[in-house]
Amino acid sequence: MDKLVLTRNNDFRRIYARGKNQVHPILITYVMKNRKNAAKGVTRSGITASKKIGKAVKRNRARRVIREAYRPLKENVAPGYDIIFVARVRTIYAKSTDVMHVMQRQLKQAGVLR
Repeated sequence: MDKLVLTRNNDFRRIYARGKNQVHPILITYVMKNRKNAAKGVTRSGITASKKIGKAVKRNRARRVIREAYRPLKENVAPGYDIIFVARVRTIYAKSTDVMHVMQRQLKQAGVLR
C-alpha cells in the first residue's frame, strides 16, 4: 500500500481553490472530497509550512508538531477526503496536544471527523 500523503503541487492547488477551509491562529485546515481514491475510501493528508514561519528548523518543528497531532485523529477521519494542514507562526510555539484540539475542532466543523 502506498503512502497516503499529498505531495503533488496540482493536488495542493486544487484543494486550496475548491476545498473548505477552517482558520485558527495556530492552524489552517483545508478539506475536500478526493476524486482519485473515492472508490477505495482513502484519505490523504499533506502539511505545508511556508518561509513566513521562519528558517528550516522552525518549519520542520511546525510540520513535526502537526504530524504528531494528526496521528491519534487519523483513524477517526472519514474515508475519501484530502486534507491539508497549513502551519502558522504560532504553530512552532504550540504543543502537539494544543494543535490536536484545534485540529479536532476544525475537522468536526468540516464534517470529516466521525
